[in-house]
Amino acid sequence: MQYKGIISSWKLSAAEEKKLRADVKATISKIDAALKKLKIDASAMLGGSAAKSTLLKGDFDVDLFVRFSQKYKDKSISDLLAKALSEFKPARLNGSRDYFQFQHSNISYEVVPVLKIKGWKEAVNVTDASPLHVEWVAGKTRKNPKLVDEIILTKVFLKANRLYGAESYIGGFSGHVVDILIINYGSFEKFIKAAADWTPYIVVDVEKHYKNKRPDLNQSKVGPLILIDPVQPERNAAAAVNLDTFSRTIETARRYLKNPNPKFFVRDTLTPSKLKELAKGNRLILLELSLKKDKLDVNGAKIVKALEFLSAKLVDNDFKLISKGWEWDKGSKALLWLTLEKAPLEKTRTHAGPPIQMADHVAAFRKIYKKTFVKDGKIYAEAKREYTEPEKLVETLIKNNYLTEKFKKIMPLK
Repeated sequence: MQYKGIISSWKLSAAEEKKLRADVKATISKIDAALKKLKIDASAMLGGSAAKSTLLKGDFDVDLFVRFSQKYKDKSISDLLAKALSEFKPARLNGSRDYFQFQHSNISYEVVPVLKIKGWKEAVNVTDASPLHVEWVAGKTRKNPKLVDEIILTKVFLKANRLYGAESYIGGFSGHVVDILIINYGSFEKFIKAAADWTPYIVVDVEKHYKNKRPDLNQSKVGPLILIDPVQPERNAAAAVNLDTFSRTIETARRYLKNPNPKFFVRDTLTPSKLKELAKGNRLILLELSLKKDKLDVNGAKIVKALEFLSAKLVDNDFKLISKGWEWDKGSKALLWLTLEKAPLEKTRTHAGPPIQMADHVAAFRKIYKKTFVKDGKIYAEAKREYTEPEKLVETLIKNNYLTEKFKKIMPLK
């Protein structure tokens, strides 16, 4: 398949990149001037995809690192940075160290305070090594400039298939992870072929830090994909990738290899009408969630928890769940969908009780259920179902405090 058209549609032109870099340089100069005026020994630098020329046209923020002298090691460099950024009126976000977001000259910035270090062992906070990541990627792309286009192509593919994003509610691939994977495999196609054969707990060690031995990592950071960070070998760069995303990546890679198609690089927005079409005669439950004014990560987590809660309750009540998902453009509303088997459940269900020799437990079981019978040494009861239609159960569930406290409103869609 030809990828040039896909890459060119997402890659900044030389003129666009030149203008972006000029605007960013001006912003960095303002930050540096403010730091100097406050007599703070620190300086700003460009980071992230903008520094690596791997950002996607119309779909990016600009990451800046403000590197502080080691003399501030025991001070709150987030508080110092807040003073220097005051003219931009930034939002302060909580993290391992607080960081900042603001808009300037139609560009969205994310500014992270870090300590200036020479090697990862000097890092006090995980973010301190981030500038070293930028330098590592830049060194690889200088040697092989074609990697830039391969990274862009891979990002487009992963975004289109809902596999991109290290946020907790997505559990996908970060830009840094994509950089490492493509540098390791050498191209998008080689990455896809490798991903199709991945198995859980595969280890990818681009710099061969561990060679033939199993890496000894913090177990809380061990996930289905173990990607040894080239700069920080004690870190799994892909710790955010969850099992669902890992499994869907393998399945998507296999489907793509069977039928390479440009459609794999286009995100198909799942509207109610599209979901009805995909339901193919099965039951489709659609819910519109009106979100509270919380941080993106918080709202994202609430959406995922709501979907997990509803799907678990449906399964607990014996409904056959075929598929589920959510669609959210990070705005004020989100869409949840659940596809289930069309046929309603029978009015009664067979409920298994204890083995017949457990007399006390059998007696207690018979007190709860009037109609019981014994089969294969075990007591059973025919119990009336509370819900035979999933829609009725969902109508009850959306009034549950667990959901109502998370959202402004939950509205079923026809």
